[in-house]
Amino acid sequence: MLRPMEINAAVQDLKKHSLASLRGEIARLVYLAATRDYNTGKYYHDGLAARFTQEIAGQALAECHQEVFQRVAEAPLKELVSELEEYAKGDYSENELVSTWLTLEPYRVIIPLNCDLLSAKLFCSNFRIALAVLESRAKNRLKN
Repeated sequence: MLRPMEINAAVQDLKKHSLASLRGEIARLVYLAATRDYNTGKYYHDGLAARFTQEIAGQALAECHQEVFQRVAEAPLKELVSELEEYAKGDYSENELVSTWLTLEPYRVIIPLNCDLLSAKLFCSNFRIALAVLESRAKNRLKN
């Protein structure tokens, strides 16, 4: 049986170390989703598992993933566009990121497994709109 105090300690450790260094909520969401095995839905983080246990690390990752997802899913569209702009400032060109994300729709993979259908649909809809806004802005910059 997992103890809530241990899970909370693992969550705080994750927030303090791994997540604190990431710029913006989209980067955190992508990072957390990437710790999830696509075949099993289980989360893995060697550093966290070494400090706690694999089971506690997995639960902490799942909780953080859900928490960050909720913040992004509930964010106003203007904020989501800003978050995507911030994310694009990483190792990507904004045009490349927008084009790829509109084509492949990888934002669907960053939704937590236990997400309710309505939240998932709202998230995907808002994400497509935010990407379309960025695409439109990029086209306008090219015209000017």
